Order: sequence, then C-alpha cells, then structure tokens
Amino acid sequence: MRKLIIDVRPAEYTALRFAPDTPVPAGLLTASGLVAVIRTERELSVVCRSEDAESFEGVQRREARWRLLTVRGPLEFSLTGIMAMLAGTLAAAGVALFALSSFDTDHVLVRAADLDRAVTAFREAGHEIHDLTS
Repeated sequence: MRKLIIDVRPAEYTALRFAPDTPVPAGLLTASGLVAVIRTERELSVVCRSEDAESFEGVQRREARWRLLTVRGPLEFSLTGIMAMLAGTLAAAGVALFALSSFDTDHVLVRAADLDRAVTAFREAGHEIHDLTS
C-alpha cells in the first residue's frame, strides 16, 4: 500500500443543497479554502467553509460541522485505489465521509465529531498526518 501524506485543513465546512436552477452564490468562487460546486438535473450542491455558507439564501438542506482532510498531491490520474483506500480505512473505523476530488488530489470530509477517529485510523494504516490547524 502506498503511504500518503494527509493534511488536516483548518476551518469547518458545510455541504449545501439548492434547487437545480439556483445561481451559484455570488462571491463563492473567490472564497478561501476548498470550494466545490456540482450541478445536476436534480440539484446544485455546494461545499465551502461554514463561515462562508452562513449568508446564502435558498438553501434546501444544510449539513454543517465537517472537517477537511486533503491528500498531498499532485496525484497522477493513472493512480488507482486512492479514494477506495481512504474510504475503506474510514469505513473500518466507523467514520462516514463526503468524498471530493480535484484535478491534483483527493479530499475527504468527515464529521467534526469523528475527526480524531479518522486521524487515528489513517495513522494506524501507516499514513503521515499533518495538522494544519495549529
């Protein structure tokens, strides 16, 4: 198994669900931290720092108190099994995840209450963890 370096990112994150025809909230794409926007025929989903999510209107559902763990990249597109390994490690520890990938790397969000268990599980699996919150 490949040893990964995983960064625990500062800030809490919120996942938001909007109606599919909702415009992307103004200023969102210039917000700091991770921002993810996914539109399907059924919804507009947004993940961003919780402090940035407070002012958005038209939210149908809000899931707050997520913490972000990011695999240091860049990771080559030809690599296989990275997200499966992350998900399997967390599943074995009983930790639910919200998975995202960017061009360079993979990210997982875990409930803030599960962060310590997630970090412990990754360390026990042989990965290097860097807490960027301090």
